[in-house]
Amino acid sequence: MYRELVRLYPDAHCELDFENPLQLLVATVLSAQTTDRRVNAVTPGLFARYPTAADLAGADRAELEGVLRPTGFYRAKADNVIRLAQALCERHGGDVPGDLDDLVALPGVGRKTANVVLGNAFEVPGITVDTHFGRLARRFGWTAQTDPVRAEREVGSLFEPKDWTMLSHRVIWHGRRVCHARKPACGACGLARMCPSFGEGPTDPDAARTLLRDGPRA
Repeated sequence: MYRELVRLYPDAHCELDFENPLQLLVATVLSAQTTDRRVNAVTPGLFARYPTAADLAGADRAELEGVLRPTGFYRAKADNVIRLAQALCERHGGDVPGDLDDLVALPGVGRKTANVVLGNAFEVPGITVDTHFGRLARRFGWTAQTDPVRAEREVGSLFEPKDWTMLSHRVIWHGRRVCHARKPACGACGLARMCPSFGEGPTDPDAARTLLRDGPRA
């Protein structure tokens, strides 16, 4: 199944735009309850105004809320970003640590966010169990776990660590484009012949193709 995902998504990558670990960390925190596309529309202006952790830590809350408003839940996100930046300055000299334990000890940073940062900013392999990954891993029969940490460990045991980061990207891409939560495009899915959940969505190819998003991946 993974070989087929590699064939389908050879160009898979993190869909959050970033230039350094701080930008990726903040963008990942902001991506909660919104789309990567919306975050990418906001972050250029955000990082132009607040390029360092110290700048974010000292940001005027009202101004920061104004910048973050398009991402939704902007008051809570402004508070999260300020507290995160303050912790980075106090504990790590304003730098983002490249260690899982240090990352998850930061305010508002869980394993999912930490693995995104480690895998894409530091090239430390990690599995990102977001809603897409968890849903597909269960549909594929790779795990029955609904707890993200347990799912991460079970799926991780099936693959070489060197593949974990790209596995995450490709599964998430497939979840966003083909294997949707409510109505997966089963009849237009390259994994159909191998998937134990085939039939949860339309199996007719023409009907399934209408469900494909962000470009056909039949």
